[in-house]
Amino acid sequence: MSTSFSSLPIISLSALLTPGKQEDLLELSSRLDEVLSTTGFAYLTDLPLTYTHEDVFEICEDFFGENGIPDEEKMKLAKRTFVKDNENTYRGYFPAQPGSDNLKEGFELGTPTPSIASITPPQRDAKFNLTEVNVFPKSDSSFRTRCETLHNELQGLSAQLLSLLAISLGKSSSFFDHYLVNSLSTLRLLHYPPIPESSRQDLICTPHTDSGIITLLHQDKTGGLEVLNSVGEWIPAPYVPGSMVVNIGDLLAKVSGGRWVATYHRVRSAEREPDKPPRGRYSVPFFFEPGFDCVVKSMQGDEVVYGKHVLEKMKGWIEFQDVLDDVPDILLESKAVEVF
Repeated sequence: MSTSFSSLPIISLSALLTPGKQEDLLELSSRLDEVLSTTGFAYLTDLPLTYTHEDVFEICEDFFGENGIPDEEKMKLAKRTFVKDNENTYRGYFPAQPGSDNLKEGFELGTPTPSIASITPPQRDAKFNLTEVNVFPKSDSSFRTRCETLHNELQGLSAQLLSLLAISLGKSSSFFDHYLVNSLSTLRLLHYPPIPESSRQDLICTPHTDSGIITLLHQDKTGGLEVLNSVGEWIPAPYVPGSMVVNIGDLLAKVSGGRWVATYHRVRSAEREPDKPPRGRYSVPFFFEPGFDCVVKSMQGDEVVYGKHVLEKMKGWIEFQDVLDDVPDILLESKAVEVF
């Protein structure tokens, strides 16, 4: 259950940098369990990644920045929701939606080498394909390499965290290994454009909980992320140097039997500095996701097929609604009938 926290806790992952010390890993497992049971959010430091904070946001700048990918080329990567002649339906670019409370443009990619075996027969003919291959701009050959490397590193870290979380539930360290098979994990590069004072809006991402398993977030120094505590206070979660933010989604909270909490969060627009132009914001979330056909079970024995869970959730996501109008009913059928 969420508590009346006034700041996010900080968790060092130094134990992952020097593997082999079982007592350190058990202590880290216990710490993760404690934090996910009380706030559902934390800063992670001493990260076992080769990419620095600066490296991550250089990728964003090279795509969204003033000298980045031209708008015309971005739209060649846009999902079919926005460009009906494009083949990609799930991966790729989406433009900012004027008038939306979630005012952002984004580029997203999945597993660099998805397994064809993970594509269920109904999906092959569907307009909306969760296991489709990634698309990349042709003008920057290094962009793909950097994105795929970052995705792989964050996928590896997610696997390590899941192993530690399994131990904290009293399970073997391999308890969540089946989640890793044909994983659909998504890396999103997000750009919240500067908002002119004449059309300023307070929220650029409305309150929500994440729907899935684990979210790992690189946020820039602009600020704006806020997390809701148990007494209804919105607690600022500004960037802490050298850190990422971790939180869990609704599905993992249910898997834990309610032991862990998926916490509401939102993003406020940046405060306007006197005599300076409005600022934009970069954000890079990584959503760890199981495979399309993965059966996710709760501690109580309820279960759901992950692909069905995602498709149901996407009905409320603005960048996918037009596409989902055409999704065949067969994609919403599964051997697990209820979303628990």
